[in-house]
Amino acid sequence: MLALIQRVTEAKVTVDDAVVGAIGPGLLALVAVEPGDTEAQFLRMAQRLLGYRIFSDDAGKMNRSLADIGGGLLLVSQFTLAADTRSGMRPSFTTAAPPAEAERGFDRLVAICREMHPPGVETGRFGAHMVVSLVNDGPVTFLLRP
Repeated sequence: MLALIQRVTEAKVTVDDAVVGAIGPGLLALVAVEPGDTEAQFLRMAQRLLGYRIFSDDAGKMNRSLADIGGGLLLVSQFTLAADTRSGMRPSFTTAAPPAEAERGFDRLVAICREMHPPGVETGRFGAHMVVSLVNDGPVTFLLRP
C-alpha cells in the first residue's frame, strides 16, 4: 500500500461534473493498494494518515497531525501509484492489486479512517474517471508506506 499525501487548504473530487467529495484544510491522500495488503497494513496506514505531523504548530514547525488540527481527509483511490516504472517508456501495473482486491482494501482503509477520525473523511469514486482539484499548502507532499 502506498499513499501520496498532500497538505491542502482545500481539495475536491468531481465525477461527471458532480462533486463527490470535498474538504477544506486538511489532507488529500492518493492511495494505491498492492497485492496481498493486510488488515494490519490498512490499520497502520490509517494511523499514519491521521498521525503524521505535517501541520504547523504555533512556532511554524511541522509538529501537528491531521488528528491534532481536526482537518478533513480526502481519500482517492489511484492504482497508478503502484506502477512499475523501472524500465521502458510505458508503466506496468502488475504491481497494483487487481480491481476487486483493490476496492476491498480501499474500502477497508476508508472504514478504519472514518472510525478513527470523526471530523470527516471524504472519498472519490472507486474506478471512476475523477477530476481531482486541490490547493497544495506549502507545497507539502510525502509518499507514505504503512
